[in-house]
Amino acid sequence: MVPSNQWIKIKAPATVANMVCGFDILGFAVNDPYDEMEMRWVARTEQEPSIVIINLDEYNLPTEPEKNVAGAALLALLEEYDKTNIKFEVKINKRIKPGSGVGSSAASSAGAVVGANYLLGNIFSKDDLVRFAMNGEKVASGVKHADNIAPCIFGGVTLVRSIFPLEIVTLPSPELFVTIVHPQIEVRTADARSILRQKVLLKDAIKQWGNIAGLVAGLMKSDYDLIGRSLEDVIIEPVRSILIPGFDALKLSCKQAGALGGGISGSGPSIFMLSKTDEIAKAVEKEMHELYAGMNLPHHTYVTTINQKGVEILADFI
Repeated sequence: MVPSNQWIKIKAPATVANMVCGFDILGFAVNDPYDEMEMRWVARTEQEPSIVIINLDEYNLPTEPEKNVAGAALLALLEEYDKTNIKFEVKINKRIKPGSGVGSSAASSAGAVVGANYLLGNIFSKDDLVRFAMNGEKVASGVKHADNIAPCIFGGVTLVRSIFPLEIVTLPSPELFVTIVHPQIEVRTADARSILRQKVLLKDAIKQWGNIAGLVAGLMKSDYDLIGRSLEDVIIEPVRSILIPGFDALKLSCKQAGALGGGISGSGPSIFMLSKTDEIAKAVEKEMHELYAGMNLPHHTYVTTINQKGVEILADFI
């Protein structure tokens, strides 16, 4: 257990959920962007709160633990911790913009529980940490889902085989370059979920299952062509894409530039594309920039790679 009052530094990566066809079950972590956090534990008196959250950014997110994704995740962890005389203090500098579609809430939730676990001597498993962090996702979207949380904690590409009971499968993958564009609009996860159809046609479900299986097989076999062919969504994307300006044109131009494929990151508005080389990924970034510049829509882009480590404890310091 890390001594009381000693701060640690935490790096929590952004994540891409769904991976086009794998709604709520597939996701991967990326090396850029990421959240920065600092955390410590101190002795708590009976009258003091068990969690104190300090925002170091301009987003003015709630600091009440029940209303904050990191706080909700920590409350879940503390429910299973057998001692009640400690208090966690958490400083959060969000470099992943809330509502961007690249796992902002997951980064804070996962970073908080990984940090707390480190401070306590790593007494909980990674599966436990995913369970705790999912409570933060419920605050953000109204639903406990793990397709951002799992890769944020485990790193790499993950498959959520089951939520209840929780089963996370880590997947190998070939070298992939990731290009992300974040048009500066906000799509709330809860809103993006509310427009989805509750029933789908059997023929669509069959096609989707084939794409999911093909994508997993392509990743495991390092078959880039199979990965590209499987990056197709016939259920979620046709509905959600109407919330994102220029989506269809952007996807077409990126594939013409050489991308394997891609689609909406999480619930949007960010869009991701996978490429075999850094050169192609940068050509894809150029296409993204030109399209949104032509629409006079402010946007940010990232060219990055898959993060294989997940949340990292960077340093102990006094």
